[in-house]
Amino acid sequence: MARSAEWAHLVPRPDPRPAEGSWRLEELRGRLAEITSAGPSAAVTLAFRVVLDAQGAGEPVAWITTRRVCFFPPDAAETGVDLDALAVVRVPAPADILRAADMLARAGAFGLLVLDVGAADVPMAAQSRLLGLAQKHDAAVLFLTKKKGASLGSLISLRGEARRARTGPGAFRCELAIVKDKRRAPGWTHAEVCRGSTGLR
Repeated sequence: MARSAEWAHLVPRPDPRPAEGSWRLEELRGRLAEITSAGPSAAVTLAFRVVLDAQGAGEPVAWITTRRVCFFPPDAAETGVDLDALAVVRVPAPADILRAADMLARAGAFGLLVLDVGAADVPMAAQSRLLGLAQKHDAAVLFLTKKKGASLGSLISLRGEARRARTGPGAFRCELAIVKDKRRAPGWTHAEVCRGSTGLR
């Protein structure tokens, strides 16, 4: 099993500066959102910021991925994520991610679904069903993609490009640049300082 190619394996370090944007669960409720990257980035780290926010609000969270790629649990735990409270669904193929997400969304029990689809396409019919369920249950659906330029589709309400930059020994700036936001103008960013895990220090 490989670690997620989208994760920079970064562990957040407290930053006294306020976030420049509004990257939290309340911003994503009732929407389809997408974090994308074209190479190594902090995409999964940034996704876990929303997972932490959801867990802090008492919302159940499910992370859906394939059996070939997954986040590294010790790194996730070090960010503060409660792994015992995180439902992780690993399926054989990318197409199965959408079927699993549909089933979980219909249950109405989850406040956040994270779908690590990588470079796979997501049909508009599947997006439409998930959007309807997200709105019905006031839930958030967050796609993690590996794409350059193009969005998953017109139903994506908020899309951000994840990137990271080294700011010092073992320190990185993790940034999500919002390039699409249907609720307000795009162009805002969420940024935080993180420290790298052992392999990045």
